[in-house]
Amino acid sequence: MGTINPRVDSAVAVGRTDVDATTMYSERAVMVLMVVGGAYVATSLMANVMSVRILSLGGWAVDAGTLTYPLTFTLRDVVHKAGGTAVARTTVVATAGFNALLALGLWAAAVLPGDPATTGAAQSEFANVLNPVLRIIAASIIAQLIAELVDTEVYRAWVARFGARHQWGRVISSNSVSVPLDSVIFAVIAFAGRIPGAVVWSIIWANIAIKGVTALASTPLIYTVRDRWVGRE
Repeated sequence: MGTINPRVDSAVAVGRTDVDATTMYSERAVMVLMVVGGAYVATSLMANVMSVRILSLGGWAVDAGTLTYPLTFTLRDVVHKAGGTAVARTTVVATAGFNALLALGLWAAAVLPGDPATTGAAQSEFANVLNPVLRIIAASIIAQLIAELVDTEVYRAWVARFGARHQWGRVISSNSVSVPLDSVIFAVIAFAGRIPGAVVWSIIWANIAIKGVTALASTPLIYTVRDRWVGRE
């Protein structure tokens, strides 16, 4: 199978054989990174808009973003396995940037004058409904950067100790740290002072429970990609 790497392709073209194999990405690896990385970004963006609404599930207050955001933890682990530590860190930081662009776009859409000939709730209530998203996105960016980068280091430490063995442990160990860390940071920054404290605590505990269950349920995803980076980082 061919590689998609300008450095490797140019080296092959002139007959060089001294190119480090770790710089080579197979076509399959590139496709996996595109799909899984895109899913990571999409679930994060969706969650930040959905979190405006607070749901009641089984007597617990839960921000609606919790329906999609928990998948990001295992998706990050799959990106890490397919692309390595540097790619995982880049994906996390880039996603924070995309969330900032989302906030800027929503803010611009809210403050620019609407067409007076166009009426309806979408026109009149847009800013009222989506302005809280700006605070939620800020909370998400901070929580995601801290929790997911910690997740990356825990994952890397597990791989350094166990190598290709016990791959399920990479997901469980990294998520057991990042899930509560993300849940507390996000809920406090996004909702403290805006809704009752008891509801904030309910959101924190519900987030930890739902994210934890989702992380366990999605653990098999780690086995869907090849382990190319063990011993190379």
